[in-house]
Amino acid sequence: MSASISVPDGDYVPSEIVSTVFYSATVSDSLALVVAETVGGTQRLTWGNEGAVQLLGYGLDDLRSLPVEQLFPTLGGGELKLLLRRERAARMTLPVRTASGAVLETEVMTTPAPSGRMWTLRIISTANEQERALRATADAHERRFSALTERSPVPTLLSEQGMRLAHVNDAFCSLVGLRAEQLLGTGWINTIHEDDLDGVIEQVAAALDGDEVETQARLVRDDGTVRTTVIRFAHLFTPGVGAGFVGTIEDITDRLAFETKLAHQANHDPLTGLPNRTLLAQYVAERFHPGTSGLACLFLDLDNFKVVNDSLGHTAGDELLVEVADRLRATVRPGDLVARFGGDEFVVVCEHVDEEDAVALAGRVSIALARPMRLGGVDIRPYASVGVTVQTAEHEAADELIRDCDIAMYQAKAGGKGRVTVLDQQARAEARDKLRLVADLRDAIERREITLYYQPIFGIDDHEPVAVESLARWNHPERGPISPATFIPLAEESGLIAALGLLVLEETCRQLAEWDHLLGDVTVGRANVNVSALQLDDNLHGHVAAALARHGLDASRISIEITESALMKDPESARQVLQQLRDLGVQLAIDDFGTGYSSLAYLRHLPVDCLKVDRSFVAELADGHAEIASAVIALARNLNLSTVAEGVETAEQAEELSRLGANFLQGFMLAKPMTGGHIAAWYAARGETSR
Repeated sequence: MSASISVPDGDYVPSEIVSTVFYSATVSDSLALVVAETVGGTQRLTWGNEGAVQLLGYGLDDLRSLPVEQLFPTLGGGELKLLLRRERAARMTLPVRTASGAVLETEVMTTPAPSGRMWTLRIISTANEQERALRATADAHERRFSALTERSPVPTLLSEQGMRLAHVNDAFCSLVGLRAEQLLGTGWINTIHEDDLDGVIEQVAAALDGDEVETQARLVRDDGTVRTTVIRFAHLFTPGVGAGFVGTIEDITDRLAFETKLAHQANHDPLTGLPNRTLLAQYVAERFHPGTSGLACLFLDLDNFKVVNDSLGHTAGDELLVEVADRLRATVRPGDLVARFGGDEFVVVCEHVDEEDAVALAGRVSIALARPMRLGGVDIRPYASVGVTVQTAEHEAADELIRDCDIAMYQAKAGGKGRVTVLDQQARAEARDKLRLVADLRDAIERREITLYYQPIFGIDDHEPVAVESLARWNHPERGPISPATFIPLAEESGLIAALGLLVLEETCRQLAEWDHLLGDVTVGRANVNVSALQLDDNLHGHVAAALARHGLDASRISIEITESALMKDPESARQVLQQLRDLGVQLAIDDFGTGYSSLAYLRHLPVDCLKVDRSFVAELADGHAEIASAVIALARNLNLSTVAEGVETAEQAEELSRLGANFLQGFMLAKPMTGGHIAAWYAARGETSR
């Protein structure tokens, strides 16, 4: 052993002092000292005091032959040289292996002897009071952590080292249906679905490397049921132990099932369970490849379905739709798609077929649907009109295939219902042209490119103008003038009639107000506005009242004209709407009277002011046939209604109508339809003439 005492330069330490220090170090049990020497090229311990014996657990004999590298297992050859330096003292914090094999964290200080072949090593355990206090604090934190996780509803795993679990809470045990002792260590791995195990292990490895990761994995419960979860791993480092992880588990089984249900509901018809129009479009788009063939669509529409609803009720109608869906599923080929397009319309999509195959399938479908079924105590046969379209080179997009199929179905209905019809190319061209025209009409309405002409209506006696009729006109930028006989039915079919009707009403009221400003006392007295049957609803009264109010007009300045056939579609509902308009103060006229099949008994109860004699009956006067015109005029007189004869072309017709008792005349002989500006000039000129 060597000892160094700091003394003034040139002085020696007395031997008595050296002996005293040496003796104190030898017998001390609180100070661990050992001496190392180089013996045969190896550093070995050659002496130790009582403190070293107690700290390290070795007997004196064992200690005196112990290699230094065995005492410090973490030191490599190079690091050992740094500890046992010849030139100066060294200090390191090192784990020391005791005789029992336990590892003890220590601070080691070495002092070399002058010879450079011997070192004094002072070993101090770092497990002092502060260390023990910190450990107690850590233990308390661990107990609180355990208590928190045990009471947490979130399934939680804790690994302090590698894949082995040190702790698992009750929520995870409940999730997988196993006890904690079955899961600790590596038992938890057995709960992971075998197909997801590799992915989980990869994420655990990433967490052990310091990452925060998550993965979706299925857990297999003890009863064999499977739960789908999201497992989130966070890195955890425990001093003296190593890298581990904290895992939290979210059970998403019910959420995924709910999302799947929502997705199914979004893409399937709730009544029949068939794919709906959205899924149909997606299905066809995925299989449609321009320039190829083999993809076919069958479009089915049940004939007379409304009769079932009206006679047996909507419940019976729903039963019919469900039965039709079942029969379609049972009739088509495996792999064919059956979808409910809407209402009583269904679509079947087939792959790898030609026209002959598609028509044959349509025939089988028609036969299957026509089998009798009993609804509400009545046997019925649900016939269908079927349109067939097979993809050709002309189809540029998937929606064109479905649209053409729809066209073919309407061709089947037009041919007499209960038929199978393959798309006619001429009809396809006409239908596409019609679609383009509808689009152009929609644009024309939105841009207010529909213009109004006004045709005067005259008194029978003095031929003085008493009103005008508003007439919608459409001058297409490419096709030129489009007849009202074309675009008004088109507006009704395409759902544009309401917008068109509001445009005509609004523009007529605006024009009346402008005429009042321009003409003063000689202004136009009233304007007649035509209304479609599709506009006869509870909203019409409000639209008329609002338009009159916007332009400061009295209700008497407007007369609403509606055709006889429109009134007879739903007489009671029509009567209620007309009464609302009458209460507002608006006049009412039945247009084209005599061309429909109205009940004369019901006519007596309609709140109308005028009957307009159709131009076809006026034209018959030239051939000496005055019977119908005479009957209409006489009927109106008996009901205290006025009459307007339309289409007056000659003076002879005017004279005959006067003789028959008509009240007002309208026609080209008296005045042609004119723009609003021309009407203003025309009225102004007549006013000057009458002064």
